[in-house]
Amino acid sequence: MGGGCLIELRNVSKTFITDHKIQALKDVNLHIPKGEIFGIIGQSGAGKSTLIRCVNGLEKPDTGEVIVDGVNMCKLNPVDLREARKRIGMIFQHFNLLASRTVAGNIAYPLEIAGVKRSAIKERVDELLHLVGLEDKANAYPRQLSGGQKQRVGIARALANRPQVLLCDEATSALDPETTKSVLHLLADINHKMGLTIVLITHEMAVIQEICDQVAVLDNGTIEEIGSVIEILARPRTDAAKRMVQGLISIQIPPELLERPKQSLTESCVLLKLKFIGSRVHEPVISGMLRKFSVEANILFGKIDQIKDIPFGVLLVEICGLPDQVEKAIAYMNEQGVETEVVTNG
Repeated sequence: MGGGCLIELRNVSKTFITDHKIQALKDVNLHIPKGEIFGIIGQSGAGKSTLIRCVNGLEKPDTGEVIVDGVNMCKLNPVDLREARKRIGMIFQHFNLLASRTVAGNIAYPLEIAGVKRSAIKERVDELLHLVGLEDKANAYPRQLSGGQKQRVGIARALANRPQVLLCDEATSALDPETTKSVLHLLADINHKMGLTIVLITHEMAVIQEICDQVAVLDNGTIEEIGSVIEILARPRTDAAKRMVQGLISIQIPPELLERPKQSLTESCVLLKLKFIGSRVHEPVISGMLRKFSVEANILFGKIDQIKDIPFGVLLVEICGLPDQVEKAIAYMNEQGVETEVVTNG
């Protein structure tokens, strides 16, 4: 879906000095393609919010450059920076709505500041209310809304000036799981309909898994790993990425399974973790293996999930048989495009 680089960070570093020095970003390099939903994930204190504030110019890096659609945000004077920010929408964890204004008034606010004509504001507000599904809440006040409705107002307000990019700073952290899904699906719909580039900052891998195309793992101010979501989830390379995906695809193996004895002196049993990605999830690979080789398979645990529109499955399987047959069965699984990991050799 991406079509060239829209946002680029080149060797960006940022240090804050309070009672001690905190290096929030360390030599960060990042390319965010146009039209994608790009996730940036990290634990609390990793530097995520600082990074996103550098993108919209709320923070100026100590060193490095931030390029948005060919414009170096670090070199703009205050007037040009304000103009540039109109092309960058932002939504927040705690909504930041004006309590004294109605839903329509909150959405209209950035348009009023920009000096848009009243008739054009009304037309744009109606259009955005329809987009986020809040036509019946135009005259309601924030205190009368649910958390999900407040965030929809926040999204509509962020889109008012027709930005090129939407920055989401922990935008679903204050919401329950069901509301989180509905807000994420709205963002995905906006991305699809408008071709809007969305940068999603979060500490929750489940949020990234739901709608992102690519993800960068940020840890202690450093980009540790960048790749497609399926790539990072299925094959995390760094410790930071492994920590972030833990719990989504990990299998907790009971100790008694690791201590299962061989069935006999001539037979060996191998405990395998199998990962199926894409169409392999729906193919009878294990039954094919059983037909071809003299082995038995005992499925001990299974989990199938969806990463955006790609199915992803993990199985814990015990395979028993003559050593050469077990070896051939494992080789067959690898040939079929199933990623295998020997957990223990019994």
